[in-house]
Amino acid sequence: MRLPDNAIEAYGLTKVYPATKTMPAKTALDGVDLVVPRGSIFGLLGPNGAGKSTFINILAGLCMKSGGDVSIWGHDIDKSPRTARAAIGVVPQEIVADVFFTPREALEVQAGLYGVPASERYTDQLLAALGLTDKASAYVRQLSGGMKRRLMVAKAMVHRPPVLILDEPTAGVDVELRRQLWTYVEALNAQGVTIVLTTHYLEEAEALCDRIAIVNRGKVVACESTRDLIGRLDHRAMVITPQDPLASAPHLAGFEAKLRPDGKLAVAFKTDTASVEQVLAAVRAAGVGIKDLSTEEPDLEDVFLALTYGDPDAADPLAG
Repeated sequence: MRLPDNAIEAYGLTKVYPATKTMPAKTALDGVDLVVPRGSIFGLLGPNGAGKSTFINILAGLCMKSGGDVSIWGHDIDKSPRTARAAIGVVPQEIVADVFFTPREALEVQAGLYGVPASERYTDQLLAALGLTDKASAYVRQLSGGMKRRLMVAKAMVHRPPVLILDEPTAGVDVELRRQLWTYVEALNAQGVTIVLTTHYLEEAEALCDRIAIVNRGKVVACESTRDLIGRLDHRAMVITPQDPLASAPHLAGFEAKLRPDGKLAVAFKTDTASVEQVLAAVRAAGVGIKDLSTEEPDLEDVFLALTYGDPDAADPLAG
């Protein structure tokens, strides 16, 4: 059977929550077009209330869409709902586990719900991969928050889905557990599993994701490779520690400069029109001696703030 080119496809996806006695109607998704390539680690970012969880809930069958078309692993969620939803594993934000089960029992029950035959289950391998072997027979209520989070990932993988959706999986998890989780996720991706990740840790998305979509107020405001997305802010800042203290920023021919409160001189330039050497030449021509220097580049947080909040400082390389 030929594998689909895309793990998830959504076209014109809308979700409108009807008005109630106390709340007006709310459009959570407004004509969303989104394609997740097979085999990618795909970041789905946006502020709270942007529509991310609604999108995931529609994929998982927990929420009915108002309009549009969605397919998972080539299966339309309306025409083949069971097949489509069997193709994904979802790790929700909330920890959902029976506290009176052990991790091993929880995984066995989950596998049974998906109709996985006993001979095809790999419970012990999942427990080992997620560092839960020594807690396999402890009650879930005895696990730490981080261990419960990893158990949720294991539950999502019992039926070996080709697509894994992680909704804020590292919320409340310490640094070491986060590292272990991402090591496992990257190993899954290397085996061909497509990963869809929502997170508020933007540096995490920048490090892990091949491609990122940013959703704001129910609309996709950006969807491209991580490198291209960061490249949207085509600016850098040359940050110079002057040999002698400056009273004010000097006038530099062709460049904007600002003296920061710490006494360093920030010079903005665009990488497609100027080089570092040209900046240095302008600084020297203004009579500024250079004691030390560094460059600052935009990161995903700058792009996120510029696209979702219209933060002027996010687009200002001199702001520091």
